[in-house]
Amino acid sequence: MSTTDSEARGTERGRNETPAERWDRNWNDIQQELRIVQTGTQILAGFLLTLPFQQRFTALTAQQETIYLVLVVLAVLVTVVALSAVATHRLVFRQRQKHDLVRVGNVILLSALVASGLLFAGTVLFVFDVVLGDRGGVISGIVVFVGTAALWTAVPLAMRRSRHDTTA
Repeated sequence: MSTTDSEARGTERGRNETPAERWDRNWNDIQQELRIVQTGTQILAGFLLTLPFQQRFTALTAQQETIYLVLVVLAVLVTVVALSAVATHRLVFRQRQKHDLVRVGNVILLSALVASGLLFAGTVLFVFDVVLGDRGGVISGIVVFVGTAALWTAVPLAMRRSRHDTTA
């Protein structure tokens, strides 16, 4: 089999798949990852949306109310961004643009992850601020933000540097 034939079947990456099969597999991976992001965000958004109906909500400071509203907007933003992959898929359905869909879906997923990281850190900041005060909120929010950034960037980058396998 020549290099061109090998590339056409995807065997240079350790798989015996055509480019179309690879795009399908990559799109399925993106869909599964988006489902995970959406589920976590929906649970967190549901929690946030119940807070105004709690008795202690009226005791929030102006700063805490601002943080809360920013978090609600972030939760909506993550949901809208993640769902934009679905909308994009529907609008390019049967247009033979799976490769474009995978590229755009990757950007959408990365954007949703960044917004999710901010949402998670902000939610911890908010809860700790309400329970422990400003200092506890800021410290806990920073710890979650740095921890999330480290896990979501340092670990994958370390894996890339140490990879022994070139499969996609």
